[in-house]
Amino acid sequence: MSSYRPDRRSILKAAAFGVASTLPLLGCRDPARSARSPQEGTSTMTATSSEQRMPVLFIGHGSPMNAIEDNTWTRGFRSLAGQLPRPKAILSISAHWFLPGTFVTGNEHPPTIHDFGGFPRELYQMQYPAPGSVELARRVVKLLGPSRASVQDDWGLDHGTWTVLHHLRPAADVPVVQLSIDARLAPSEHLALGRALSGLRDEGVLVMGSGNVTHNLRHAFSSMRSGDITIPRWAESFDQDVARALEQHDGAFLARVIETDAGQMSHPSIDHFLPLLYAAGAANDRDAVRFPVSGFDLGSLSMRSVLLG
Repeated sequence: MSSYRPDRRSILKAAAFGVASTLPLLGCRDPARSARSPQEGTSTMTATSSEQRMPVLFIGHGSPMNAIEDNTWTRGFRSLAGQLPRPKAILSISAHWFLPGTFVTGNEHPPTIHDFGGFPRELYQMQYPAPGSVELARRVVKLLGPSRASVQDDWGLDHGTWTVLHHLRPAADVPVVQLSIDARLAPSEHLALGRALSGLRDEGVLVMGSGNVTHNLRHAFSSMRSGDITIPRWAESFDQDVARALEQHDGAFLARVIETDAGQMSHPSIDHFLPLLYAAGAANDRDAVRFPVSGFDLGSLSMRSVLLG
């Protein structure tokens, strides 16, 4: 772990972090662009060390600075790593690949994307050299349907993925594939896509959503400037309602809770909430529900992580 200890207020200078979160089509492609086919017959998936059904994970990733800071959240991520069996591969659904279309990364060596600005050089120098998996990418397309999803090789692992995997699997020794979030779909449709992916759990794949249960950066930055990091009632109630619905496996509630007043305050843009629906969809009523990390950063940013199964 680096000894770098930046002032948390320096995050205010990170313009692209705020833009990426409030303008969710950052880095989007023309959805009409044709898919580029990866090389045939390649696979980097390795044998799993266990035949058990994989759990499902949602992780509150928070600031990119969590990749290099030693704090409550990063210690929680590292502790969570010990609760996860070794997967055959990881399918990540990150809030930061949010655009019109459903795409799957087909890179054999996905690049580490530094999709933010204004942070310390140390953060930009970080790489997460996990291999990709063409085999898993094709499997995801088959499960979701080729009319809906396609394999692309012009994206990689954005900070919603690599900043947390840096703590969960620091050796970068498991293939990672990323799935985009189609901005045109309703919450219930994202939940259904998660259900379609549930079979991957029996194939040794860890399905991981990465976002935040509450994500109102305007409020968070205002709290940081004023020094008042009191948790607002709307953030606390939304976080608790979501946690209760997860414990009850109430997908219907999760698909509509964003429409409430607290939901609108918690998510001015829906991008950081939708990865949770993929995780909830890939789980089932028999899965135990645990919250290995919980609490609020910057007053209103829920860092809750959820382990299902």
